[in-house]
Amino acid sequence: MPKEDPAGPAFWEKRYREQIMPWDAGRVPDMARTYMGTLAPHSRVLIPGCGTAHDARAFAEAGHDVIAVDFSDAALEAARAVLGEWSDCLRLGDFFTMDLGAPIDVVYERAFLCALPRDAWPRYARRVAEVLRPGGALAGFFFWDESERGPPFGLKPGELESLLDPAFHRSVDAAVADSIPIFKGKERWQIWLRNPGYRPD
Repeated sequence: MPKEDPAGPAFWEKRYREQIMPWDAGRVPDMARTYMGTLAPHSRVLIPGCGTAHDARAFAEAGHDVIAVDFSDAALEAARAVLGEWSDCLRLGDFFTMDLGAPIDVVYERAFLCALPRDAWPRYARRVAEVLRPGGALAGFFFWDESERGPPFGLKPGELESLLDPAFHRSVDAAVADSIPIFKGKERWQIWLRNPGYRPD
């Protein structure tokens, strides 16, 4: 049997269909909810790999303009049930190639980077820098782990800094008190601001 590839939609489609989702908290982390309240009204918020979209609903309820992206039909089916009247924020597509329109104010990171194979991480960093406006924020939860296995694929010390330099500088780095079991003790809440002088290639 060929090895399943977490870079492709079939891997995730199967997990959502079979309800194998240990990364899905079914709720919004406290630090994320607090952060939503600090943003300017109607901030454009992009959530790549939105999954069941609890965070997308919270951003929408807080008054922001949300684009929630996933390439799994099964994930978006679950997300529609969660989002209800805000379901029009959902987009089926590939974060790396889809047209997102105007520049984004916030890219919200929640179990997307660690779902990607490590060889896709440089592409992730370039894409986030490309879609964010100058001064915009990459904000969310980042996962560290020494294991080579995944997903979730863990960052090693210094790896995130290398990925995001020179496009970003970190403005917030804090421990997370309400992690779900798969991430407990291994994730941090961070905010990275896109440097105004950075120019994507």
